[in-house]
Amino acid sequence: MSPVILSAAGAALVLDDSGPGLPRVRHFGAGLGAVDGAELVPVLASLAAAPPLLPAQGDSWYGRPGLTGGRDGEHWPVRWTVEGCDADVTPGAGGTVTVTATDARAGLELVSELAMDAGGLVTMRHTVRNTAATPYRVEGLTCALPVPGRAGELLDFTGRWALEKVPQRRAFGHGVWSRENRRGRTGHDGTGLLVAGTEGFGFRGGEVWAVHTGWSGNHAHYAERLQEGAALLAGGELLEPGEVVLGEGESYRTPWVYFTWSGAGLDEASTRLHDHLRAARPLPERPVTLNNWEATYFDHGLDRLLELAGKAAAAGIERFVLDDGWFRHRRHDRAGLGDWYVDEGVWPDGLHPLAEHVRKLGMQFGLWFEPEMINPDSDLAREHPDWILGRAERMPPPQRHQQVLDLARPEAYAYLLERISTLVTEYALDYIKWDHNRDIAEPVHDGAPGVHAQTLATYRLLDELRARHPGLEIESCSSGGARVDLGILARTDRVWTSDSNDALDRQAIQRWTGLLVPPERLGSHVGAPDDHITGRSLPLAFRGATALFGHMGVEWDLTSASEAELEELATWIALHKRLRPLLHAGRVVRADHADPSALLHGVVLPERAIYAFVQLTSRVDTGPGPLRLPGLDPEARYEVRVAGPVPPRTGLPEWAAGPVRVPGAVLAEVGLPAPALRPTSVLLIEVEKV
Repeated sequence: MSPVILSAAGAALVLDDSGPGLPRVRHFGAGLGAVDGAELVPVLASLAAAPPLLPAQGDSWYGRPGLTGGRDGEHWPVRWTVEGCDADVTPGAGGTVTVTATDARAGLELVSELAMDAGGLVTMRHTVRNTAATPYRVEGLTCALPVPGRAGELLDFTGRWALEKVPQRRAFGHGVWSRENRRGRTGHDGTGLLVAGTEGFGFRGGEVWAVHTGWSGNHAHYAERLQEGAALLAGGELLEPGEVVLGEGESYRTPWVYFTWSGAGLDEASTRLHDHLRAARPLPERPVTLNNWEATYFDHGLDRLLELAGKAAAAGIERFVLDDGWFRHRRHDRAGLGDWYVDEGVWPDGLHPLAEHVRKLGMQFGLWFEPEMINPDSDLAREHPDWILGRAERMPPPQRHQQVLDLARPEAYAYLLERISTLVTEYALDYIKWDHNRDIAEPVHDGAPGVHAQTLATYRLLDELRARHPGLEIESCSSGGARVDLGILARTDRVWTSDSNDALDRQAIQRWTGLLVPPERLGSHVGAPDDHITGRSLPLAFRGATALFGHMGVEWDLTSASEAELEELATWIALHKRLRPLLHAGRVVRADHADPSALLHGVVLPERAIYAFVQLTSRVDTGPGPLRLPGLDPEARYEVRVAGPVPPRTGLPEWAAGPVRVPGAVLAEVGLPAPALRPTSVLLIEVEKV
């Protein structure tokens, strides 16, 4: 048979189904033009062996197998016999391939699904079914695609609470580089993307391949290169022993795993991911949001909250979210989680006085929950200690005075669904901030490891709430950015990028988290003048310009702000609203700026673009280098002007005095003379096609 070719947006994947065994991906990378599959047959025959869709030793793959598992008392290495390979392909627009295979002796059936969307992003998942009478323990099932030998570097990410997505690079040599997460959630140190690329790749140059597992529980990404020269990227759920045991006729399906390629650096690979998410779940206009946490913490005095809401509305804020502290016994973080009833002592009339006031001011109303957690000091824990995820004889170690509620237990699931749904209905909630503030340690559900069941139950709960309440928006927060993945984003509308609102740290956090997540889904707030985590003092102009390039919000006690500060904040919010159609629909670009003390990034649509030149720290060089604006049409001419407030004590070049017209090729290759900015300053540059 001729190989199957999936192609779209300059990318191509060639699947060789000539056998024996499972089809093999012979090429994943640059588009191949209008080639016919038959023309590739003699070429493929001369290529070195590539791993099949599910690598195994029976296919001469001596690296990590794609499937691991077994039965008690016998072991049969799997050798698949292909039963069918169904392809639905549109040249230049992607397509789907479904492969079914069996191994009668091993008692297993496999279904592998592979797809390329119109943006060139590849998704894959496997389903394995037990066809024998004895149980089969699935220990691992991963999705993998090959990368060529010229991919000689690896990039991934680490991090911690309030400092997520810290990049790290290394050579891609022989062996396995594996990033395994056993925290029960995606994790502050979750890599997000594992990237392989040609030496020295950057945002705008080099060839890169990347993998992401769309799963919010334990997971693994790895890169492997064998001495024979074959190499791959892989990802999947990380299963504990005994976590998935299949009876006869039962199946296990992997999460979707995402693969992206670019011939022009990280930005193009990122664009494919952004386009996929935007097409899968389009969003309405993103309202500017105020969250009261850093303004009032657990102080829920009604008069203070009403005053805060008034200041927010006057500044142009469109949504007010009441954070932690509104439910029973919640005067501090050591009690009350699980008791999802409005605290009658704090709110004798319920939340209605606040919700009604917020809506009279023209704002939406939202509420904070942490449904998956429970305080031992709560009515729920005292009434149902058996609902805690763990063994009753030896509870898991506590974190933050919390344990985890076993959502896979039907009674606990039903309780949460009823409580949250009732509150959404009573207060006509527009928005839920859904938090998850601890790692899951020693999870036990029905005597087996429990993260797999817990993650699926969380997904079901989110799906059911959205089905019951169309239009309800949900934010995924997990101690900030500890649950950022495409599994949770299939069910939520944005992520809280980090608990740190320190705009200097946020520049890097948002830059790297934004490789996976488009700006309209990145919660990005203007914090207080003195950050409550780092203690750093930063000017409002820097805080406002940093929050501008995300789903903008405010987390600051506006009742303590001066009139001048409130006026300046209103200016930044108005600018965000003006630029919002561009910021939340355009293509994100990041320059490989030569000066390590500064960043240059932007968002581009065909007719217009906005860029931020960010001076992070003091320059080593006396003068800043030119600003080469990426992503513009080289054949077009653009009008260039400064947008927004100009930072104080800025040395502006001549072009900034008024609009100038410059060809796109000049802006990209020669660039604009850079302004002289003080540290922690931002100059915004707006360009429009003429």
